[in-house]
Amino acid sequence: MYLKQINADINPEGSGSLSPLNVNDFKSKMAGDSLVLDTRSAAEFSNGFIPGSIFIGLEGRFAEWARSILSYHLPIILVTDFGKEEETVIRLASSGFTKVEGYLSGGFESWKQAGEKIDIIIDIEADEFAMDIPFDDNLIIVDVREENEFNEGHVKDAINLPLTDMTDIAQIAQLEETQNIYLHSASGYRSLIAASVLKKQGYHNIRNVVGGWVKIKEQNAIKTEKEARILN
Repeated sequence: MYLKQINADINPEGSGSLSPLNVNDFKSKMAGDSLVLDTRSAAEFSNGFIPGSIFIGLEGRFAEWARSILSYHLPIILVTDFGKEEETVIRLASSGFTKVEGYLSGGFESWKQAGEKIDIIIDIEADEFAMDIPFDDNLIIVDVREENEFNEGHVKDAINLPLTDMTDIAQIAQLEETQNIYLHSASGYRSLIAASVLKKQGYHNIRNVVGGWVKIKEQNAIKTEKEARILN
């Protein structure tokens, strides 16, 4: 009842809509224009998620990336960890997202148990990344950090496509679906959000570098560079 009261307060157009949704009802809303937002941990999301979901984990800078990535005009349906439904709704509301229509009853586990299709993100460690770079002719490295972070140091030949630009289809269009896309951010949180955005847009040859730039720069085998204007 408390979830319904929260929704009545923040979403007068949809009072009561935060009732749990069974798998069939969830699928029906997906077939419309509802956006699936998955707020579980990064590890849980990588290991399996509902195809087309956008990941923004509660453990990161949730409000900031919700405002950057999500549309205020689309209704949202949630996949959360058990007991996190209320927190997710409140944190979305505090950022102005009031069109939350419900959450998946039983969470992602109920989706799996129903035999529905799932997707995954392939996570790789920085040392695996170092081994792949010389031998994958179809590899493209996409650094999703902000431009100032990229300029301070990045993998040689990487392209900079900040997460904040990934709602722009024209920006994403510079990538090819046939490329092996290796994504990284500073620590791995932003790159996983980026991976979910790209997956939703039909890009599936994706690797997410766990630990991001923090771990990459520890690998002597990976060539890095800085922008000339800030070289020491």
